[in-house]
Amino acid sequence: MNDTAAATAAAAATAATAAAAAHELSASRTLWELLARRADLTPGRRVLLQGDRALTFGGLRERAERTAAGLHGMGVRPGTVVAWQLPTRLETAVLSFALARLGAVQTPVIPFYRDREVGFALRESKAEFFATPGVWRGFDHTEMARRLGAKGVFEAYDDLPDGDPAVLPAPPAEGGSVRWIYWTSGTTSDPKGVLHTDRSLIAGGSCLAHALRLTADDIGSMAFPYAHIAGPDYTVMLLLYGFPAVLFEHFALPDALAEYRRHGVTVAGGSTAFYSMFLAEQRKQPGVPVIPTLRLLAGGGAPKPPEVYHAVVREMGVQLTHGYGMTEVPMITMGAPDDTAENLATTEGRPPEGMEIRVAGDGEVRLRGEAVCRGYLDPGQSAEAFDADGFLRTGDLGRLTESGHLVLTGRLKDVIIRKGENVSAKEIEDLLAAHPGVGDVAVIGLPDAERGERVCAVVEQPPGARALTLEAVTSYLRAAGLATHKLPEQLELVDALPRNDTLRKVLKYKLRERYSGTVK
Repeated sequence: MNDTAAATAAAAATAATAAAAAHELSASRTLWELLARRADLTPGRRVLLQGDRALTFGGLRERAERTAAGLHGMGVRPGTVVAWQLPTRLETAVLSFALARLGAVQTPVIPFYRDREVGFALRESKAEFFATPGVWRGFDHTEMARRLGAKGVFEAYDDLPDGDPAVLPAPPAEGGSVRWIYWTSGTTSDPKGVLHTDRSLIAGGSCLAHALRLTADDIGSMAFPYAHIAGPDYTVMLLLYGFPAVLFEHFALPDALAEYRRHGVTVAGGSTAFYSMFLAEQRKQPGVPVIPTLRLLAGGGAPKPPEVYHAVVREMGVQLTHGYGMTEVPMITMGAPDDTAENLATTEGRPPEGMEIRVAGDGEVRLRGEAVCRGYLDPGQSAEAFDADGFLRTGDLGRLTESGHLVLTGRLKDVIIRKGENVSAKEIEDLLAAHPGVGDVAVIGLPDAERGERVCAVVEQPPGARALTLEAVTSYLRAAGLATHKLPEQLELVDALPRNDTLRKVLKYKLRERYSGTVK
C-alpha cells in the first residue's frame, strides 16, 4: 500500500470510529448526559470559539456546573421556567447547559425581539426568571424586561451566577419531559410556544450530524442566533462528533470573514440567504477562495433554488448540502455530501432513521418521529396540528422520490389561485433565481377582481444589474417552459426583500401588505 492509500485508509478508519462513537452518544437520555459523556471522552478538545476565547468540552461542563449552582442559589429548581434573551456567546451556551443540568424549563427568545414578542413569551410561558444581556447593540433589554413586569430579571452577558457544584441535586435522569419552549417567528400573528424535550432536540441534532458526515477534524460555525432552534441542533452535532464551532455574536459580511479564516472554518452556512451572501463575497475575487479552508456549506430553514446549489459548487468550489427543518421539528431531512448533484440541487435530502414522512392526499407533508415536538403551549393549537394518526401537519407541500428524497413544492398557503388554476410560487421563484438580473425573488399572489389572484414577482437585483422589466421576465420564463397561466402579471423591484432576523427568511406577508393595494 502506498503512502496516499495508507493515509486514505487511516482517515476512513478514523471517520468510522468517530461515527460509531457519535451513534452511541446519540442514545443519551438528556442533553446534560450527552455533554457529560463527551467531556469524559475528550475533555481537552475545544468546543466553542469566539475571538480570542475558547471553551473545551471539559471546561463547558465545569463552567455550566458552577453556573447551575449559582442559579440554584437564586431559587431555580427542576421544572422552574427560565426565559433568556441572549446573543450568541460562550456565556449563553454555558447558561443554557446550566439550566439543562438543573432540569429547568428554558424558553429562549431571539435577541432581536422587542416588547410585543418578548411580553407574549413571558406571559404565555409564565417565566419565573428572565436573563437579559443588559444594553446590547444600543438597546436596553433589562429596562424592557422591567417595563414588561418580568419576574426574576438578571443580566447574563460577561458575568454568570456562580456557586459550589456540591449543592446541586442529581441531574435529570430522563429526557422525555418538556424542558424547552421555543417560539415560532410570529410573522403573521402571535408566536406559538413549541414544546420540546431533551430527546427531541438530540434526535434532531443527530439527523444533522449523521447526514453531514463530519469528523473531529472539522471546524464549524454558528452565524445564527443561539436562541433559535438551530442552536441546540448544531450544538448536539458538536457533542456527538467532538469538534468545535466559531460563534458570531453579530454576523455581517465581509467583516466576519476574518474570523472564518483565522479559525480555519471548514463548514459554514445557515440558510439560503447565507449561501447568497458568501457567493456575493466570492464574486468580488473570482477564483480566489473566500475562505481557503472551507469545504462545505450546509443549512436549511428556507427554500433553496437549484441555481444557488450550482453557483456555490461552480464558483466557490465547495459542496452544498441543504436540509428541511422547522421550529416544531429541528431537522427533518438533510442532503448528504455523497448524494448526486441532481438530488442536492433539487431535493431537501432524505429523512434519518426514525423520521416518518407521509404525503397526504392534498400534497401536505406530515411528520412523525422522536424529533417532532410534543405540541404547543396552547392545547387547542396542539389539537389542530396533529392528524388522527399522530402526524404533525407541516403546511408544506411536497413529494417523495423513488430514492426517498423529499422535494418541497410550496406551502399550502403559498399556492396562488388564478382563475381557478393553482400556481406554485416556488416553481416560478426557482426559475427566476437562475436569471442573471435576479439576486433574490419572492413570488406572491395579490387580490384581483378579475382573476381572483394575480401573480406578482418581487425582485431584489444584484449590484450593477440593469433594471428588469415585466416583459423581460415573462419572456425569460416562457423560454424556460413555464405555462402561460403561471406567468407574472406584475413585477416589483426592491432594494432588499424584507427578512426575519434569524435565518433571514423572506417575509412574504409584508410584501402582500405593501402591494395588495396596487393596480396593474
